[in-house]
Amino acid sequence: MERWHWLMALLIWLGCFLTFYRIGKLKALQRLYQKTKSGMEEAARRRLLLSRENLSKLRKEEGFWLTLERQLCYAGLRRRFPFLNAEVFALLTLLAGLGCFVVGMALSGLLGGLMGIAILLGAEFLVIMLGKASETHAVNENLMKMLDFLGNYSVTAGDVTAVLGQISKFLEEPLQSALDQCCVEAQTTGDVGLALLTLADKIEHPQFKELIRNVEVSSRHSADFSVLVSYSRRSVREYLKSCRERKSLLREAGINMALLLGMSVFSLVTVNGLLEVSIWSILFQTVPGWIALGVVAGIVLLFAMQVYRLET
Repeated sequence: MERWHWLMALLIWLGCFLTFYRIGKLKALQRLYQKTKSGMEEAARRRLLLSRENLSKLRKEEGFWLTLERQLCYAGLRRRFPFLNAEVFALLTLLAGLGCFVVGMALSGLLGGLMGIAILLGAEFLVIMLGKASETHAVNENLMKMLDFLGNYSVTAGDVTAVLGQISKFLEEPLQSALDQCCVEAQTTGDVGLALLTLADKIEHPQFKELIRNVEVSSRHSADFSVLVSYSRRSVREYLKSCRERKSLLREAGINMALLLGMSVFSLVTVNGLLEVSIWSILFQTVPGWIALGVVAGIVLLFAMQVYRLET
């Protein structure tokens, strides 16, 4: 009977030990998580301070993290996902890349794992490029409306950010949130110039950047904003006209590219019927076929990059 008592006591002690050991492990993981989170937040804070310092001194930003942060902002990802900064994006990319590599390795070996990582990076690049193009298109649609509202107000150097905050409710994203943040920053810090420079830095649109920087200069020198608005309207009209002309050229180029790709596929199907060996096996299972597909993919990629440059 005493042996059973000792065994039960041993099991109870072992259960308590394992419970506290598990709690200790969870606390260690929690401390590691909090330390990592604090480090990432501190890095983001230092990068924000450096960016504001560069803006105030009109210096060009350099560095991988600053560039990545700006690209996420330009693509609208920071607005849609406020928690997403450069460090979080890099961490998520690392974890997703590891998952893609493991899945690719399980399916096709080392080459499959590398292809999985390449597909992930390509998809992220495509999402950022499409996001930037969408944001630029939205600014194009709202910039003239913003100038019309700005011209209806009697703007002075002291209340320019307040006026921007008032007209933001009539605009769409990304201008709406950017103008609201500019107004809040100017009221909080009292530095209207830096708030306007920060606003210009949030939107990747040449005409918008030029307009806000001109507003910032005018606010420092108490210039007449009506002249600025009139000049900006003419400049934006010319810019939008050139955009429409570029879009017509892009449509023609896209039609020509689609015809070329369609004729190429038709030629391959015709040749496949004439050969004893499948042309698709040659394309997808031999080195010359891979080289040919790579050349075609490179041409399509260069065309897409040119379309993006002209579109933005």
